[in-house]
Amino acid sequence: MLRPIRTLAAAAAALALVSACNSASTNGDTKGDTKGAARGGADGASANSRGVSADSIKVGGIVSMTSASGYSKKDTDLGAKARYLRANAEGGVHGRKIDYLGAEDDGQDPAKNLAAARKLVQQDKIFAVAPMSSVTFSGADFLEQEKVPTFGWGTLPSFCGPAHMYGFNGCLVPSPGGTLNQTWPEGIGRLLGGARGKSVAIIANDSDAGKFGIRTFQQGFASAGFAVSYAKASVPATAVPNDWSAYVKEILSSNGGKAPDAVVSVMQTPNNIGLFTALKRSGYKGLLSDPTDYDPGLLAKDATRQALDGVHVLLQFQPFESADPKMAQFKADIKAAAGGQDVPLSLHMLTGYMSADLFVSIAQKAGRDLSVASFQAAAQGFSDTGTLVGDRAEPKGQKESFGCGALVQLKGGAYEVSVPFECYEPIPFT
Repeated sequence: MLRPIRTLAAAAAALALVSACNSASTNGDTKGDTKGAARGGADGASANSRGVSADSIKVGGIVSMTSASGYSKKDTDLGAKARYLRANAEGGVHGRKIDYLGAEDDGQDPAKNLAAARKLVQQDKIFAVAPMSSVTFSGADFLEQEKVPTFGWGTLPSFCGPAHMYGFNGCLVPSPGGTLNQTWPEGIGRLLGGARGKSVAIIANDSDAGKFGIRTFQQGFASAGFAVSYAKASVPATAVPNDWSAYVKEILSSNGGKAPDAVVSVMQTPNNIGLFTALKRSGYKGLLSDPTDYDPGLLAKDATRQALDGVHVLLQFQPFESADPKMAQFKADIKAAAGGQDVPLSLHMLTGYMSADLFVSIAQKAGRDLSVASFQAAAQGFSDTGTLVGDRAEPKGQKESFGCGALVQLKGGAYEVSVPFECYEPIPFT
């Protein structure tokens, strides 16, 4: 029941906004949702059960399949498809098959992100969005208003707090009162022989995600004992700079006129390639790290491989090199979804896979009488252990990260685990 991936044109189609408040009716409990129940959907069915039929659950995705810089998260869609295929092969969710429509392409454009959200709800009438993976999430308020369970990578503030939003590894950009995942600072501290007396520069794109990244990681690295010598979200988000010299000059003199011990980039691959190449050409010998460049496909080009050689990449899941049986299952599922072909694994595949996995796991707990209300009730007491992202729990994950991760290093044309997967005690975010 899986449908082909949608094209950009379909993703960008703007639909008229239709108000459709959601209702609740599960196990005889309609408390707090009578208004939505009275209104229902445009087709006469309650929006509380929109996308749910006797034998299927309709799910869609929103992914940056394309972007102005050429960066793509298209593998996120394959990862989600892989997890849904296995769920269906195992009998579905209480007998219902997952009818995955594929991912709408938002092109990293806020207007298209909102249009994709509206289309999925108003035209396709999906029950849930899983995955949502983009640096922009302008459709978040609409999806929350329509009470659409939504799953993705919790690197945007929309995944931290709203009742129907779930980060597959928890909330990574919390508001004050939440917590911060310390995998990155603690891991880099281990690589440098401790954080005391060490300095770090943090750089990000001038975007919502970049600004939140600077805010959170600046606090995280400082809490771990680092001196944060530079922390700016100053790189244009819409185009990769042709000249990195101004950024490099600032970074290399940020530590009291000297270079910092580590440079951490909270940016995507094209930016990282440009920045790291410029730093290396300047003679920088310190540690380089980012959270995105764990992708064997990047090794196909000599220039890319050289630019990223030596870089330590943050992972918030078990590395592909892990011997964990769940990683073996992930690889088998990806191969099946790719038509039996061995395809290069990527971070984005796992993002889609684990977003879908969390949705399926909560839906299973919700039982046969599936509705938004029963799904939300199941999520409120959900927990499991030993997943590829560690131990999961809701609603904890809507305020805190699950606190686990690893670092891998590209070395000699291959990735090696530099800091093993481990769970760290999160810190309060202020």
